Amino acid sequence: MTEKRKTEHIRISLHEDVEGKNISTGLENYRFLPDALPELSFKDVNLTADFLGKTMRTPFLISSMTGGTETAHKINQNLASAAQERGWAIGLGSMRAAVEKEELAYTFQMRKRAPDIPIIANVGAVQLNYGFGPDECNRAVDIAEADALVLHLNTLQEVFQPEGDTDFSNLLSKIEQLIREVSVPVGVKEVGMGIDKASAERLIAAGVQFIDVAGAGGTSWVQVESYRSEDAARKKAAEAFLDWGIPTADSILSVRELSKDIPLIASGGLKHGVDAAKTLALGADLAGFGRSLLQSAVEKNADALLLQMDRIEFELKAAMFGIGAANIDELKATNRLIKKS
Repeated sequence: MTEKRKTEHIRISLHEDVEGKNISTGLENYRFLPDALPELSFKDVNLTADFLGKTMRTPFLISSMTGGTETAHKINQNLASAAQERGWAIGLGSMRAAVEKEELAYTFQMRKRAPDIPIIANVGAVQLNYGFGPDECNRAVDIAEADALVLHLNTLQEVFQPEGDTDFSNLLSKIEQLIREVSVPVGVKEVGMGIDKASAERLIAAGVQFIDVAGAGGTSWVQVESYRSEDAARKKAAEAFLDWGIPTADSILSVRELSKDIPLIASGGLKHGVDAAKTLALGADLAGFGRSLLQSAVEKNADALLLQMDRIEFELKAAMFGIGAANIDELKATNRLIKKS
């Protein structure tokens, strides 16, 4: 059933309209104030970034998407190879299937294709109420040879998923215990609805070591699951949640206001390098791209995927040059991102 669900997720994400409606990332509310005299050579603009103690060539992440099927394996191979070549980090899709069925582990094993970049393993936080614990999470890390583990928080996806796991009770204490027993840094991510300040505060107090806000404005997993549902009432109910979530920009600001130090990933509806530049200027450390890269990865068109990633990097570099930011630290400290009136 898990394999069937993951195959359907890929198909629906590629071919159906699964973006939220009447809600956006909020990034369009900000613009950069150009610097006409940047006193900087374009060739000297440096995209090097640090994340979880690892130096990266770029401040980019391929966000968690898939795994657990042969199709997903090929997608992950393409993404991992491109990430290695361009110097991006990569997040894997939910690894529950690999932990439960050893024969599916290979679909997440990307270290040979990506020996030098951060790889983030991924397990649903709710699985801590369904038999998963430190042993299973360490197993996911070992399968992926991962540098970190992210626990995804996907309440409404599970509610609308026909076979969803919906017991999210008493998870915080289990996350806190898990952090003490897992061999790598443990973070949390949403899946397109954003993380609010109060939730982030509780998670940071529990010891979470990084946060991916995964805000609204991109893929709505309520809509993805509604396409899978055969329940007419549930499909209709999904329409009430078309504008559900916290815009990515708002979520970044809320978490960063709470903590100046927590490593922060901005994902959720980013379309290009200028979006990425805005998220970094708002306080993120990495910018994550997901479904926008999926088509090229599915088509096994390495050149198209690499070209898309190169374009995103160029857009970021051009935006930095345009405001006189020579490196990522200067971009994060800029006063040239202004909110539109």
